[in-house]
Amino acid sequence: QVQLVESGGGLVQAGGSLRLSCAASGRTFSSYLMGWFRQAPGKEREFVAAISWTVASTYYSDSMKGRFTISRDNAKNTVYLQMNSLKPEDTAVYYCAARRTGWSTLSGEYDYWGQGTQVTVSS
Repeated sequence: QVQLVESGGGLVQAGGSLRLSCAASGRTFSSYLMGWFRQAPGKEREFVAAISWTVASTYYSDSMKGRFTISRDNAKNTVYLQMNSLKPEDTAVYYCAARRTGWSTLSGEYDYWGQGTQVTVSS
């Protein structure tokens, strides 16, 4: 069984920063792709960023590129999402997800999900 637990969400003013964490447990994640998605009320789940465990390759949604940074600490089995210059439209529930093999930006192709953490950006 794979468990993903997100933390670090909260309320922040526009222009501020937050760092989300995703602690992974239950399996060896050496080949897993780890991703962050978000879902705002009334909208579909949206890809944010992804990172491989082994070579630390990263990929970002164009709308987040330059403001968000995904990273990981293999020793802690933890993935991070540093979010800077936050905007009210970044308000959403942010989810961590894991995919066993290969790259994908599609939520339906990820195998494991966390429970989500709320990020609210006030104007």
